[in-house]
Amino acid sequence: MTKDNYECCGCDNEESHEPNSNLEQYHSVSHFKVPKMDCPSEERMIRMVLDDIEPKVAIQCDIQNRTVAIYHQNNLEQIKHKMDSLNYGAYIVKTESVESTKLASIQQQNRDHDARQAKILKWLLLINGIMFLVEMTIGWIAQSTGLIADSLDMFADATVYGMALYAVGHTAKQKLTVAHLSGWLQLLLAFGALFEVFRRYWFGSEPTSDLMMIIGLLALLANVVCLWLISAQREQGAHMKASWIFSANDVIANAGVILAGALVAWTGSRYPDLIIGLIIGMVVLFGAIRILKLKS
Repeated sequence: MTKDNYECCGCDNEESHEPNSNLEQYHSVSHFKVPKMDCPSEERMIRMVLDDIEPKVAIQCDIQNRTVAIYHQNNLEQIKHKMDSLNYGAYIVKTESVESTKLASIQQQNRDHDARQAKILKWLLLINGIMFLVEMTIGWIAQSTGLIADSLDMFADATVYGMALYAVGHTAKQKLTVAHLSGWLQLLLAFGALFEVFRRYWFGSEPTSDLMMIIGLLALLANVVCLWLISAQREQGAHMKASWIFSANDVIANAGVILAGALVAWTGSRYPDLIIGLIIGMVVLFGAIRILKLKS
């Protein structure tokens, strides 16, 4: 098998590469057969165990054919030891010298990969930042705990996307750290949203159903766009997985706000708004827990 055959299952070739710098230093590439690598989780484990190797290595994975190409210097024995520790049945097929033209191609692919992720995350950051301001403002005007809770969720998302943007091009462990930081932030905002629900329960509120439904629909459309933008990148590191979890949670929450607005209009009661605020707060809470459980 040639080095040009490496691709991630379900992805374009260049999207399967973890970004690495200083590729010119590598003079050898070892091709490993990994019989037990059949999904992205095994690929992430391989990247994690090789992440702290010095000198650094560059990795290309082909999940479909269960092969890994590792670009390295004179540290092959250390690489073999790390691969053996995973118990994936990995063994070397061949080791060969690296052509300078191939290194240049990989380096360009890595730059393209980073550029795509950064562009997506900038759009996600912009959309969620704007929607946070809109939902928080209208939420207070409409006295809607559902919109306020959803705006806090949008703020958490915007922060997460900013953190994920920082993580692009960094190591797998750094990406995991960023994902966990975003999870702790979401946990804090979840408690803030739940506090607001209970405060308005005790002191009263008169939510405006029309504003709830209009802004809820606008937020839903925004988050569908976000989910579409990030769906193809959700397995490209823990930072992108966390971003995808946030957007998926938001679509559910937005639909709930629209439903609550309709129920407020139909029943004349504030309780549907309080209930959806409570539910969104819990969705944000469980989303944070899912992110904190992410592993490289």
